[in-house]
Amino acid sequence: MGNAGKTTNSDWLRRSLMTLVQAGGGGERASNHTAFVVDQLGRAIVAGEYPPETMIPLDPDLCEMFGVSRTVVREAKKTLIAKGLIQSKAKVGTHVRPANEWTMFDQDVMRWHATVKNPTRFYEELFEIRMIFEPAAAAQAAARTNRIACAQLYELCDDLARADSRADFALADYEFHKEVLRLSGNRFLQSLGDLVQTALYSLFLSDQGAALSDRREKVAQSHRAIVAAIASGAPQEAREAMRRVIQDGYWNAVPEKAALL
Repeated sequence: MGNAGKTTNSDWLRRSLMTLVQAGGGGERASNHTAFVVDQLGRAIVAGEYPPETMIPLDPDLCEMFGVSRTVVREAKKTLIAKGLIQSKAKVGTHVRPANEWTMFDQDVMRWHATVKNPTRFYEELFEIRMIFEPAAAAQAAARTNRIACAQLYELCDDLARADSRADFALADYEFHKEVLRLSGNRFLQSLGDLVQTALYSLFLSDQGAALSDRREKVAQSHRAIVAAIASGAPQEAREAMRRVIQDGYWNAVPEKAALL
């Protein structure tokens, strides 16, 4: 499916999705102790177990809680500080920073948001930001791209239509949107691929819509409409087709929103 050379981001998404469909759903402890502590604390903070401005447990307590050394705890805290989730002050301790100061474009921070119990607001924010840049990327691609350059996009549409599992479907979807960003020719737009990846990962987690077999061809057709517009050099049509795809995906993830329309 797609290019022979997979990117690191694609590999990350594949591992994440495969973990979810395996027995245990990712409950096993990570082999890297620091990564394990970062993941557990990060999830807890995003889930609100440690509200903003409250203190997280002291290092000795964290060592006992996770069964790790102080070195591991210190490294984990450094990582969470870099992600904007916590702040450490000498003789005071380590407290959780306000949510509006978190690094939301960080891959882990977005992933943690996708796994909270009621992530509706997170989906809304993802929907809003995707509606800003992805239709623009599709329009830009239409202004730059010829039919030959769209061959990969058509192949990925076929992958969507014949996906045997939700994981394969999500991967094909991610590769499609990443390719549109690449075809835009804008490096800033291309760098937003991580955001698309996490958005699709979160939609995969929340999928409450029809069975995959009932909708994969419909989704593939809506994606083919994007490709047709890009291949025809029709920026406005490409923009609108991308808007419809993103909106449909959002409604499928948050069906109560669609019911209000």
